[in-house]
Amino acid sequence: MKSITVQQLREREDVPLIDVREADEFAAGHVPGAVNLPMSVIGERLHELPDGAFDVICQVGGRSARVVQALEARGYDATNVDGGTGEWAAAGFPLAS
Repeated sequence: MKSITVQQLREREDVPLIDVREADEFAAGHVPGAVNLPMSVIGERLHELPDGAFDVICQVGGRSARVVQALEARGYDATNVDGGTGEWAAAGFPLAS
């Protein structure tokens, strides 16, 4: 499974970011530009995933890692963000709401 740090995420350009936290978590604060596709419903919303490579984030990295593994098994080019939104915020990076 491919993974990147929040510092690497911040430097990336033109790579879609999927946030797999639940809608209330996402609304409370997320990485700017992230699209919310909760883990609980992503299986029925695969058609909403971007074509090509994309990154996957959650709060600390556990849920996103499980999602990335499942998506990789289906042929998607997904990368996990280690540390998740919590580490993004702890690093002082901005959150959108």
